[in-house]
Amino acid sequence: MAGALLRGGVRRFPWLCNVLLYGGLFAAGDAAQQLWRRRRQPPDWAQTRRVALVALAFHGNFSYVWLRALERALPGRRPPAVLGKVLCDQLFGAPVAVLAFYTGMSILQKKEDIFSDCRKKFWNTYKTGLMYWPFVQLSNFIFVPVYLRTAYTGLCGFVWAAFICFSQQSGDGTAKSALMWLQREKVNADEDSSEK
Repeated sequence: MAGALLRGGVRRFPWLCNVLLYGGLFAAGDAAQQLWRRRRQPPDWAQTRRVALVALAFHGNFSYVWLRALERALPGRRPPAVLGKVLCDQLFGAPVAVLAFYTGMSILQKKEDIFSDCRKKFWNTYKTGLMYWPFVQLSNFIFVPVYLRTAYTGLCGFVWAAFICFSQQSGDGTAKSALMWLQREKVNADEDSSEK
């Protein structure tokens, strides 16, 4: 019943539902990485609000318009169309999204140099995204109806948001820095549990 109601709402109000789902899932990714990363400290909910604002104001809207434009330019699910959409998404859409995230967060954090994170972390983050997003978008363009594609991107963006928010706050944009941090946390958790 709830699934039918959600699908009906998304079909009736596709832009609003997709953008809200995307923004909520992206913000939840930040909250999850903070809860994991800051187990001994309270989460920074102001940071999560900033992430939500960037996701709602830009990323959700950009994704909605971008994915529809790709479908109009390269319609269908035949392999050449799907591969063309994935290639366009990674060559044009992904860089815009990464730049907008780092710049938007810097503006909301009132940093003096709003392009500092872009200069330091853009290429690493973009290359890391190339290990994740082509597979997400391949499944998106093959299996997901157009009216749900932004919501699906937001669902997969939950994992990406956890990574990119970690990178913006503590990492260097590489998967290696996130994995090293996870490994340190596991060791710390094991030590904490052995002390009890």
